[in-house]
Amino acid sequence: MKRPPDRLNRNTVQGKMYRLMLQMFIPIAVILVSIFVMLLTRNLMYASVSGNIVKVSDFNLDFKKQVDEQVYFYVTGYSDEMPWDDVKSARALAEELLKNTSNPDGRKTINNVLSLCDKLSGYMESIEMTTSYDDRMDQLKKNIYVSTQLIEDYMYSYLYYEAGEMASIQKQIDFWLSIEIVFVVLVMIVVIPLVLSRAVKLSKSITDPIVAMNDRVEQIGSGDLSPQTPVETDDESLALLSTGIEDMAARLDKQIELNRQEQIKLRDIELSLIQAQINPHFLYNTLDAIVWLIEIGKNDQAEQMVTSLSSYFRSFLSDGRDIVTIAEEKQHIQSYLEIQQVRYRDIMEYEINIDPSIEGTKIPKMTLQPLVENAIYHGLKPKRGKGRIIVTGTREDDRIILKVQDTGLGMNDEELENLKTRVLNEDTTSFGLTSAYKRLKLLYGEECKFDIRSMPQEGTSISIEMPGKADIDNETIL
Repeated sequence: MKRPPDRLNRNTVQGKMYRLMLQMFIPIAVILVSIFVMLLTRNLMYASVSGNIVKVSDFNLDFKKQVDEQVYFYVTGYSDEMPWDDVKSARALAEELLKNTSNPDGRKTINNVLSLCDKLSGYMESIEMTTSYDDRMDQLKKNIYVSTQLIEDYMYSYLYYEAGEMASIQKQIDFWLSIEIVFVVLVMIVVIPLVLSRAVKLSKSITDPIVAMNDRVEQIGSGDLSPQTPVETDDESLALLSTGIEDMAARLDKQIELNRQEQIKLRDIELSLIQAQINPHFLYNTLDAIVWLIEIGKNDQAEQMVTSLSSYFRSFLSDGRDIVTIAEEKQHIQSYLEIQQVRYRDIMEYEINIDPSIEGTKIPKMTLQPLVENAIYHGLKPKRGKGRIIVTGTREDDRIILKVQDTGLGMNDEELENLKTRVLNEDTTSFGLTSAYKRLKLLYGEECKFDIRSMPQEGTSISIEMPGKADIDNETIL
C-alpha cells in the first residue's frame, strides 16, 4: 500500500510549498493553499487521462487479433464459440472510458466504439445464422475484419485526443503557475530575499518537468514514438507521469509493429490459399486421365503421365517456398505441358524458349501455369485442329518479359475487353488469370504490368512485365 505523502519531504512539491507557507503571512498562505488545490486537481485530471490512455493501450494489444482469430476459427469449423466475451469486455471498457472522459472529441470517438461494438455483435449473430461457408467468409472479411479494424483505429484516435487533453491541462497549469509566480515575486520583494529564492526554485522544479513532458506529448502526437529518457525530476509524481508517457509511447510503437507483422501474415495466408485453390482442379483431371488410359490399355502413356505428374509436384512443392527462380518455374510448366500433351496429343504442340540469362531471376511460384492452362482450355480446345503454345522469356533493360502465346480460337474485341475487365477487377469467374494477376500485384504492386492481346481465329497472347530482381524473397517483398 502506498504511504501518504510527507508534507515535509524535500522531494515533493507539497513539502516545498508547505515550508514556503510557514515563512509567509497567513493571507499569502491561504492563497498558496488555493493554488495547491488547483495543482492537485490538475494532477488528478492528469491521472484520469493517463489511466484512460493506459487502459486503451492495453486493450489495443490483443482485441483485434483475438476477435478476428476466434471468428475465423468459428467460420472454418475449428471452434464452435464466438468471442462474445471479448466484445462485451470492449464495450464495458468503452462505457467506462466514456464516464471518465470530458473531451468532446474523445467522447464522440468512444461513442463510435460503442456503436461499432453493437454492430460487431450483430455481425457475429448474422454469421451464426448463416450456413454457407462462402457467405460466412465473405461476412468475416467485409464485416468482422473491418469492424475490429475500425474499433482499433478509433481507439488510436481516442489516444490522440487524450494526448491533446493532457496538453490542454498542462497549458492550464502553466497559466495558473504564471499567476502564482507573479504574485509570489511581488510578496517576496516585500518579505525577504529568501522567500523569493525558494519560490523561484519551486517554480522551476514544477514547470521545467511539465514543459518537458508537454513537449514530449506533442512529439508523440506528431508520430515520434522513438524511446527517450523520462524527464529528470526529484518529484515522484511527475517522474511517474513522465515514465508513464514513455511507456505509452513504447506500447503504441509495439502495437504498430504488431499490426505490420499481422499484415505480413495475412498476405502469406492469402498467397497460400490461392495456390491451394489452383492445384486440386489440375490434380483431379490428371488422375482421371491416368485412370482412363489404364482402362483402355495405354499403360505406357499412363506411366509417362505419372512420371510427369511426379516431376510437376516436386517442382510445385519447392521446399515450401513461394518464391522460385524462372528456371524452376520453367521446369514446372514443362512437366505440366508434358501431362497435357498426353491428354491432348491430337490438338496441342508446345514450345518453351526462356533466355538462359534470366533463369536465375526470382518470381512467384505458379506464375506461368495458370496462363498455360488458360491457353489450353480456352484457346486450343474450342478450336478444331492442332494448335501450338509458345512460352517465352526475355530481358529488356532491367525488366523481365514473360509471354504465353497460343494459336487457338482467339477473341473479338468485346470478348477481350470483358476478359481484361474481369482480370483487373479480380473477378473469380476467370480464376486462373485473376489469381496470377492478384499474386503478382501483391508482390510487385504497380511495378508489374499484365497485358492480354487476341485476334479471332489467330490466337491469344498474355504477357507479364516485372522488375528483374534476383534477390527477392517473401520477407523482402512483403
